[in-house]
Amino acid sequence: MDEHPIQTPWAKSSDEIVAHYDVSVDEGLSEDEAERRRERVGPNALREAEQRSWLGVLVDQFKSFIVLLLAVAGVAAFALNENIEGVAIFVVLLINGLIGFVTEMRAIKSMESLQEMVEIEARVRRAGESRDVPAEDLVPGDIVVLNAGNVVPADLRVIEPSKLQADESALTGESVPVGKTSDVLEEEVPLAERENMLYKGTSVTRGTAEAIVVATGMDTELGKISASLQGEAEEKTPLQQKLDGLGQKLVPFLLVVAAIVLVSGWLRGQDLYLMVETAIALAIATIPEGLPVVATLVLARGMWRMADRNALINNLASVETLGSTNVICTDKTGTLTENKMTVSQYELANGSVAVTGTGLDTEGTFQHGDEERDQPQDPALQEALEVGVLCNNASVTEEDGETVVTGDPTEAALLIAGLKGGVDRDGLLESMPEAREVSFDPSVKMMATYHELNGSYRVAVKGAPEAVVESSTRLVTGDDTEALSEDDKEEWIRKSENMAEDGLRVLALARKDVKSTDAPPYEELSLLGLVAMIDPPRKEVKSTIKNCLDAGLRIVMVTGDHPGTARNIARSVGLMDPEDDEVIQGSELDDPENLSQDEMERFTNASVFARVSPENKLDLIGIHQAVGSIVAMTGDGVNDAPALKRADIGVAMGQRGTQVAQEASDMILRDDNFTSIYHAIREGRIIFRNIRKFVLYLMSCNLSELLAILIAALLGFPLPLLPLQILFLNVVTDIFPAFALGACGGSKEIMNTPPRGPDEPILTRTHWTELGLYGTMIAVATVGAFVIGGSMYAGGMGADEVVTMSFLTLAFAQLWHVFNMRELTSGIVRNEVTANAYVWGALGLSALLVIGTLYLPGVSLALSTAPIGFESWLVVLGMSLLPLGAGQVVLEFRRRFGTPNLGTRLEDLLFD
Repeated sequence: MDEHPIQTPWAKSSDEIVAHYDVSVDEGLSEDEAERRRERVGPNALREAEQRSWLGVLVDQFKSFIVLLLAVAGVAAFALNENIEGVAIFVVLLINGLIGFVTEMRAIKSMESLQEMVEIEARVRRAGESRDVPAEDLVPGDIVVLNAGNVVPADLRVIEPSKLQADESALTGESVPVGKTSDVLEEEVPLAERENMLYKGTSVTRGTAEAIVVATGMDTELGKISASLQGEAEEKTPLQQKLDGLGQKLVPFLLVVAAIVLVSGWLRGQDLYLMVETAIALAIATIPEGLPVVATLVLARGMWRMADRNALINNLASVETLGSTNVICTDKTGTLTENKMTVSQYELANGSVAVTGTGLDTEGTFQHGDEERDQPQDPALQEALEVGVLCNNASVTEEDGETVVTGDPTEAALLIAGLKGGVDRDGLLESMPEAREVSFDPSVKMMATYHELNGSYRVAVKGAPEAVVESSTRLVTGDDTEALSEDDKEEWIRKSENMAEDGLRVLALARKDVKSTDAPPYEELSLLGLVAMIDPPRKEVKSTIKNCLDAGLRIVMVTGDHPGTARNIARSVGLMDPEDDEVIQGSELDDPENLSQDEMERFTNASVFARVSPENKLDLIGIHQAVGSIVAMTGDGVNDAPALKRADIGVAMGQRGTQVAQEASDMILRDDNFTSIYHAIREGRIIFRNIRKFVLYLMSCNLSELLAILIAALLGFPLPLLPLQILFLNVVTDIFPAFALGACGGSKEIMNTPPRGPDEPILTRTHWTELGLYGTMIAVATVGAFVIGGSMYAGGMGADEVVTMSFLTLAFAQLWHVFNMRELTSGIVRNEVTANAYVWGALGLSALLVIGTLYLPGVSLALSTAPIGFESWLVVLGMSLLPLGAGQVVLEFRRRFGTPNLGTRLEDLLFD
């Protein structure tokens, strides 16, 4: 016996398969034989995507360029005997690493818990007895017994089916359940048409079957797709690239700074070695130690906030990528819609009857014209409800106060409609017991059931409108029937086509009475009418899509459904204008590499794609990425996994998503709700703005320290700041406000503006100009306080008091500078910075620490600070507030007069 999978089991008879695996269908494998095979082929489980070890996650926290730059700076600090500076840098790096490590491990654990679903069991025949065993214990050759509602536990070759249908949408994308047989097929038959196979991860929607396991674990079709996705290198996210780019820009900047300090000191006659040492030490002190740790904290906080909004992110940097997303390609079913088929209308001889209530709600009314009734009054409607309930294999039950559906969603919708009209299947079957069923036949597109009634049999028929209408000779008109002419038939077919074009799924219902169950089911039927169903949009989706469009996001519906259905849903949720009819079909995307410019523009501007295959999704992502878009793609099935991997942000469904889809994604929606994507994008935008705020804040503060020393040196003054004082400011007063800025809630206008360009850096030319202006203003104020203190020193103030005044001015100017970080669209007094309680807490803590340096004996001695008088405090307060006032004037000027601002000519001078 060979345990390895047969290459084409669908092309061999079930007897050949059974012989190959040396098993009896009636007896099954023995437990001993099953155990031996399990030892040879392994458990029936997918090999999970390579799990990141805790050590690997920890190491990843130290891989960015700016972290490397800080590490080099720390080593240099120790080499120059700047031990406190060196220790501070490595402590910051350690804190940064631990925060990132804890946050990402938390995300990994959350994903693992999401994937730890109730253990699937399989009904297996072992040693002549049927028993339930964990699906992981299945081996090739096991005989499996399946019923409606079962999840298929492995790849199976059908041996003996009975009315068997399976939902294979997760694997093939086909939304309609597929009928199954045991017939031998051709070797070339594609996967979606292998009617004698059942595949792992799909589900049985109807009927029963005996089948034999032909592949387990990674040998299954599900396993092959999973394997193809593993091991692919992950590209750096936009944020990682931007932070690395910022770090690389710092290197030449620091070299230039060090050179200026060295040359200016040497020209003034200072010792060359001393100036080299000073220049290197100053460059080390200028590096923003707080940048990586604050960035990590902001991303971590964003990840936690998104989790509260049902969006689970699998790595920190993907949080920010959402903020630059400008195209969302979304599924229709379950994401924009409820994923619950609902009967919305009956078309009868006496007119249309609208049905209210959606989803699994069994409360509803029937509206015929202006009349609205709880119970059907038209006998034809009563019969239509009964036929829909009788010719049905689904079931609806109540469990813990909730309606639970088993079976085909279309049939379940008919049962719910019956309950709205007081027609219960169980009660109806008591008075009209089922005597025979003719299963749905794809060749005739109809299904029939026979029911005992008053000594004869009522035949209930449902199916495709064209098939049922063609088989009908009479039309039910209430209590009576009338002949159905060919013109009448054409009119009914037109009605069904019009309803389908409106996005409705349409079935025809018919009945007849016969004397025997041997009577043919599909001859001389009496047509009752048409029943239309729809998967209704989620209530909140329309407003969410409007918000997305206002935010400059392009929303693209990507569905495998009929173009009419796609168009109807798109219009109902506000994705298409009523006069817009264009729906692009997936077949038009078959040659994406040879598109003309007009075709490229048409595809990138289109909002609805129908009849889309998994390959088409990949093509569509590539088309949008080719024009520079950042693309989010939703998906739930195994066949969606390659597209989720290719997209900039892959979004998998948490409720109905497969394990393979979730592992390929960057984000999982716990509630499968499109609105959660909107909230995640908003959070991503806030995160980027906050990162920009604290980067600008940290670097302008560090620049101000450098410029204060440089200006003093160029003017021939003594140092206005001592090295340990600079270190204190870098570690304490810079970082705490920066932390607080990372927690800003975002301005009200954040989703009323287009997404930023995907290539936009963290600091644009304008921000670099602002950075220089802010740094200069704070440095000038610091040197100004030093000069004023010098004049006061001439009157008797000691040197320590003069340096203390400049130190305090710099410290408080940096603290007030946090209010210059507000958005241009915000007000001066009421904005996202002043509304942030963390900012006030950080300012209070930092102010206490700064004042403490004057009065705590050990600290004041180490930092060479001294208490100062009331007049000196007035100077410190006045000079430290000048940069805040000047900054607010610049911001207000820009807010009132637009982007052309005071720094434009300076930008042109510096960058052009």
